[in-house]
Amino acid sequence: MELVGSPLTATHAHPRSTPTNFLPAISTMASSYKNRFPYYPLPQSFSLPWAPSAYYRTAAINPTLAPFSGSAQGLTPSKTLPFVSNRTSLFTRYTPDDWYRSNLTNYRESETSRHNSENLRVDTSRLIQDKYQQTKKTQTESTKNLGERVNDIDFWKSELCHELDEMIGETNALSDMKRRLERALAETEAPLQVAQECLLHREKRMGIDLVHDNVEKELFTEVDVIRSCQERMQRFLDRAKAQLASNRAAQHEVERDLANKQTAYRIDDKCHHLRNTSDGISYHRGVERVDATISVPDSWAKFTDDNILRSQSERAASAKLRDEIENLLVVTANEMWNQFNSANVAFTNRIAETADAKSKIQTHLAKTLQEIFQIEMSIEAIRKAIRDKVPPLKVAQTRLDERTRRPHVELCRDSAQLRLVNEVHELDETIQSLQQRLRDAEDTLQTLVRSKAVLEHDLAVKANSLFIDQEKCMGMRKSFPCTARLVGYV
Repeated sequence: MELVGSPLTATHAHPRSTPTNFLPAISTMASSYKNRFPYYPLPQSFSLPWAPSAYYRTAAINPTLAPFSGSAQGLTPSKTLPFVSNRTSLFTRYTPDDWYRSNLTNYRESETSRHNSENLRVDTSRLIQDKYQQTKKTQTESTKNLGERVNDIDFWKSELCHELDEMIGETNALSDMKRRLERALAETEAPLQVAQECLLHREKRMGIDLVHDNVEKELFTEVDVIRSCQERMQRFLDRAKAQLASNRAAQHEVERDLANKQTAYRIDDKCHHLRNTSDGISYHRGVERVDATISVPDSWAKFTDDNILRSQSERAASAKLRDEIENLLVVTANEMWNQFNSANVAFTNRIAETADAKSKIQTHLAKTLQEIFQIEMSIEAIRKAIRDKVPPLKVAQTRLDERTRRPHVELCRDSAQLRLVNEVHELDETIQSLQQRLRDAEDTLQTLVRSKAVLEHDLAVKANSLFIDQEKCMGMRKSFPCTARLVGYV
């Protein structure tokens, strides 16, 4: 059963079809009318339609007693009424009851039409009011949803802005740390070159001083320490470059998401402030059937949350790497400084040992030179003594020779003869002993000269070693970088 006044199925929405003739049918009239007026059925075009305009068109025809002509509008010659006499046209077709019934019927139908029209107007007014409230409610809910969406976008936009600022700061800090690491790595080249040059200079030591001493060991250790520090710095430098690339990738994603959020915020904020009286609104037929969405609220929020989480993860890794680089710089600087000091201590000790050896050699050389001078004086004295023994020997031998010329018995082996013979023997022995002593002295002199040459050579070697260690090596090692330079601050 349908309810009267329903917006869609109300009875007044489908009015009853009105009859084509408001008067009763001819067949219902009294039989007396049938005999007085010949019955000629009217053509279909003469039937009275329900539309008022048909009445006006029908009433516009002027009545006449003449038969219808062939040119009558809407009638063909075959359907033209036959001639009706004036007498016949005076007879009526309906009774008064028919006339009253026709009026009552028209009244009832008019009242029904008005009632249906009134119901239609009331229901239409109610429908308009309901649809207005529904439209207003729907628009209010849409505006509210847009406002909530704008708030959500603004929240995530603020989160992205904060994360972007943090990421930019972390990237800048890591870039500064990378530059410090590069400067520190560059500063290690000078100490490494100094250590290698010290080793090369010490290869120029001569003779016995070309030893694998503590200085050389410390220099080799220093080279190994510096190269180890360089390798670790280079590894961390590569990690810093890779981390910077990851930071920039995460920053790019955050920036792109932020740019999209700003665009969406501007669009949704504009939509949120659109009203029925706003400018720029127009029809867009079929736009509700176009579904260009590619995400839902959960996936939309998860996308931004994933970008923020990725950025936070990269920031944490970057901060950890910065701490590791800071510790590395401190550790490597301490290691290089400690090894540098150890090498310097070894140099100092070696220089002291070399200087002491040189001093002792100089002392021995001075004594040797003094002894050479003394032995040369002794040799000269021995030679003079030998020369001094020649005249007495000649005298003794001459005496003996002269005494051999004594005649006969005068050739007596007297005490003078014996003494002369003993004198000659003594002088010969003296000369031989002096000559032996001269040879010994000369041998000693040669030994002293060789010792002097050895001492002089050793002194030159020590002087060369001392010059290399003290002047060349220690002179270069005065320019070792300070701690501030080794940690990359300068």
